[in-house]
Amino acid sequence: MRARYGVPLSLAAAGAAGLVYAAGFETRSFRLRRVTVPVLPSGMRPLRVLQVSDIHLVSGQRKKQRWLRSLAGLRPDFVINTGDNLSDPDGVPEVLDALGPLMEFPGAYVFGSNDYYGPRLRNPARYLLEKAQGRHGLNGNPPAVGVVHNPWEDLRDAFDVAGWLNLTNTRGTLKIEGTSIELTGLDDPHIKRDRYAQVAGGPSPAADFSMGVVHAPYLRVLDAYTADAYPLILAGHTHGGQLCIPFHGALVTNCDLDTDRVKGLSTHTAEGRTSYLHVSAGCGTSRYTPVRFACPPEATLLTLVGPE
Repeated sequence: MRARYGVPLSLAAAGAAGLVYAAGFETRSFRLRRVTVPVLPSGMRPLRVLQVSDIHLVSGQRKKQRWLRSLAGLRPDFVINTGDNLSDPDGVPEVLDALGPLMEFPGAYVFGSNDYYGPRLRNPARYLLEKAQGRHGLNGNPPAVGVVHNPWEDLRDAFDVAGWLNLTNTRGTLKIEGTSIELTGLDDPHIKRDRYAQVAGGPSPAADFSMGVVHAPYLRVLDAYTADAYPLILAGHTHGGQLCIPFHGALVTNCDLDTDRVKGLSTHTAEGRTSYLHVSAGCGTSRYTPVRFACPPEATLLTLVGPE
């Protein structure tokens, strides 16, 4: 009997221990990553950019709120929020409480699908199936039926009142100590709300530096930004794979981006040009899959510097 059931029981124990770790510890093991990106024109002073993404706040997540509030101590030059703030229709007040200290700094934002719609319970194995079938996101954007509509307008209005730029298929400019930072943003490609034609044309010659911002790093968007010569693109959405295999990495990205670039700094090439791409692994999960493994929650402080 011992020989027959010893291995299955040990595997079950290991699996249970892994689940406890993934749900009870790693999801609350918040990290700050620091990245230096050589993208600024020569002679321009460094810029410190704090990127927060995929907060997926559920009411009652006090530790996450406290950690987000503490990031204001970094004193960034500006903040970029790459979307999916919500995983609870009642979570807007707590999102605003968590981000309140950061909203005292210049900033900008785009929304993700979870800002607009409440999450659905789904089998995590479907992500693997969709990857195998080459299907990602929605096939179009007809009116959403049978979904929970989040109060994203309240989130938008609060961000706007704080002075953060709404980059929904538009451009905006931040002035940082006399330096002009142009930000070109898109609505979420995962639900086919991106309209690149409305912002096409590349960086403005009047700006000292320009960058692209989007929630989901779909290749069509990365190609467009790169072909238009944006030196840097910031995105989120992937959760870094969320459930990763140690020494192997992510299995899925939940978009058509390859798993080698599921999080962190990389490059993207299109039409003979190359841009830096930073994908945040985010600091949350869907309320229905509240686990992370080998992929701790994060925010990133990017220091943009010149080529020297």
